[in-house]
Amino acid sequence: MLPETGALVKTADSAWPYVLVDAEGVVVVPVSASFAELQACARSATTIRSYGMDLLRWWRFLAGWGVEWNRATRLDARDFARWMQIAPKPSRVHWCRRVSGETASAPAVQGVAGVPNAVTGRAGPGRLYSVSTRAHCETVLRSFYAFHLEEGTGPIINPFPAMRERRRDPVAAGRSARRPAGGRYRPTVPQRLPRRIPDGRFNDLFAALRHHRDRALLAFWVSNGARASELLTSRQRDPLPGEQLLGVIRKGTGAFQQLPSSPDAFVWLLLYQDEAWRAGVPRAGHAALWWTLRRPFRPLTYHAARAMLNRANGLLGANWTLHDLRHTAAYRMARDPGLALTDVQGVLGHAHLNTTQIYVPAGREEIVEAIRAHHERQARLARVPALPAAGYRAESLNDLFGAAR
Repeated sequence: MLPETGALVKTADSAWPYVLVDAEGVVVVPVSASFAELQACARSATTIRSYGMDLLRWWRFLAGWGVEWNRATRLDARDFARWMQIAPKPSRVHWCRRVSGETASAPAVQGVAGVPNAVTGRAGPGRLYSVSTRAHCETVLRSFYAFHLEEGTGPIINPFPAMRERRRDPVAAGRSARRPAGGRYRPTVPQRLPRRIPDGRFNDLFAALRHHRDRALLAFWVSNGARASELLTSRQRDPLPGEQLLGVIRKGTGAFQQLPSSPDAFVWLLLYQDEAWRAGVPRAGHAALWWTLRRPFRPLTYHAARAMLNRANGLLGANWTLHDLRHTAAYRMARDPGLALTDVQGVLGHAHLNTTQIYVPAGREEIVEAIRAHHERQARLARVPALPAAGYRAESLNDLFGAAR
C-alpha cells in the first residue's frame, strides 16, 4: 500500500486549476510546470486533473521508496509498472453527501467485483487497477519526463522508455509504414465494443425516473448523442423547439454546436421548465438550462446527474452509466441505413470517421438474437421429415425400407 502523502488540490485560480502538494503541503513545482504546458496546449481542466491523479500516484510510489523524482531510474519505472499489476486499489468509504443541492445516494448496483451485472452484463469494478488505467498512467508519466527532458530540468534518461521495436503496418502505397513507438511498459488495452442500452431496458430505465427534468435529460442524451457534461452546458436561450435544435458547448474544442434532437425531448423539456419556473428557478436567457430540484437552486452538475441515474439504477438492479446513453444514441444513428455515417460523425463531434465506425457492427444483443434465430431455424429443419428424391417409384422404396405405417 502506498503512503497517503500529498494531494491533488483544486484551486479557484483559472491559471492553476489544480496543483499537486507534497506531504508538507508545498506545491510540487515540476508538476506545476507540466500543468502549465498542458494548459498552453489547450488541454481542459479535467484533463489536467486526470494527469494529476496519475502523477500523485507516482509521487507516492517514489515517497514510499525515498526516491527523488529527478533521480528515478528505469528500474523504478519497471517496478512501478509491476506494482500496478498486483496492488489493490485504495478503498475509501463513500458516505451519502450533498452534491449541488441534491443528495447523492449510494452508488449504482455494481455487484461483486469481476462478476457481470444480471441486468446490464457489465462487471463491477475489480480490486486491481484496470488495464486502461495502467496504460493511461504510463502515458502520462512518459510524457511528463519527456517534457522535463526537453526543458533540461529532469533526468537525462526518461525512466519510462519507448518500445524497443516498432511494429510494421501492412504495406500501403508501395511502402511499409511504421506505427509511432509506444511505451515499453504500456500494457495492451483490449478493444471494447460500445455498450448500448437495449430498447426494452431503456424503457424500464425511463419509467424509473420520477421528475420531468430527469426524463428530459435522458430524452436529449439518447436522441442527440451529446456527452453528459456537454448537455449540462446548455443555457435557457439554447433550445429551439420549433427547429428541434439544442445548443451545447463541445468538450474537446469548446465550440458551440446546435444538435438536432427528438420532438419528445422538447416536450419533456417544456414540462420541466414550466415546473421549474413555477418553483422559482431563475428565468433568463443566459441562465443555466438544468437546475437542481430543491432549494437553494443551483445549476445541475455532472455528479448530481450521475446520482440521478444511480437512483434509477438502484430500482432496476442495473449499473448503466451516463456514457451508455451516448453509445445508445450513436448506435441507433449509425445503424440507420437512411443516415450517412458522416452526418453521425458531425453530430457526435468525432474528429475521425473511424471512431464513428465502431458503432456500425451489430451489438451484443443483436448478435445473441441472430444466433438464437439460427438455432430455431435449425431445430425446425430437424423436425421436417426428409422426402425422397424425385424419380424413385413408391413400390421400390416400400420393398427396400418397408411400407410406411
